[in-house]
Amino acid sequence: MQWFDRLVGRFLIALARILTGAYANWLGCRPEPRQRLYFANHSSHLDFLLLWAMLPPSIRYQTRPVAGADYWGASSLRRYLIHRVFRGVLVERARPSAGHNPLAPLQAALDAGDSLIFFPEGTRSLDGEMQAFKGGLYHLARDNPQVEFVPVRMENLNRVMPKGNLLPVPLVCILSFGAPVGLGADEAKPDFLVRARQAVLDMMPKH
Repeated sequence: MQWFDRLVGRFLIALARILTGAYANWLGCRPEPRQRLYFANHSSHLDFLLLWAMLPPSIRYQTRPVAGADYWGASSLRRYLIHRVFRGVLVERARPSAGHNPLAPLQAALDAGDSLIFFPEGTRSLDGEMQAFKGGLYHLARDNPQVEFVPVRMENLNRVMPKGNLLPVPLVCILSFGAPVGLGADEAKPDFLVRARQAVLDMMPKH
């Protein structure tokens, strides 16, 4: 039934594009078949769908969104979409035990050769202002030097699908892809996280 799963994915992509008029600006890199982790600001449930939709099909189906298990496991429809259509990597945002490593599923996906869509803030912003990045991005960059870490700035998503809204508001969205950000030799975690966050902020449109 993979053909049906792909059909559902194409339908959702078309619907999201119609509702948002989304388009991609490849500013610092090109959509190439490299193993990458795309990290972006996070403000709506449409975020990973639109980022996923901006990738060519040959890259899209090797790129897996990272999502919260609590939300996507809440109903059979959500479970179907995240597992069968998006091939998502689910993480437990509330640690079930002290020794639990929430990054383990992400590392397993990278070890298998997949690319990822990742939101370093950890949760959606309520006001559209980007929050500080959590440490997971640093640990993934440290442990996976073969992976390109590409910043993505998503504009207007918080206005299209603000938290608490059930239906999206039609509005043009822009997704800007920047130059890969690598972890410097002996670079401290706080410095890397600030630099990675700034790489996303630097792609904000100048008014």
